[in-house]
Amino acid sequence: MDSKVTIKIPRVLYTKIQHLISESGFNSPTDFIVYVLRDLVGEKEAVKENHEFSAEELKEIKRKLKNLGYL
Repeated sequence: MDSKVTIKIPRVLYTKIQHLISESGFNSPTDFIVYVLRDLVGEKEAVKENHEFSAEELKEIKRKLKNLGYL
């Protein structure tokens, strides 16, 4: 089982989330927040994994490597 930590959010936001999920399948604001954060983190990780350098970025990297004597 994963260990857990407590994250504090403004009460106003918590109340808005309670209203938002009142007719959804989420059991609690915590379940909703964890779902949203997992989605955001997963999306960010996917972007990092699929990052391809642009032609300009490659040119700059090659220039730096050349200046350092690697090329």
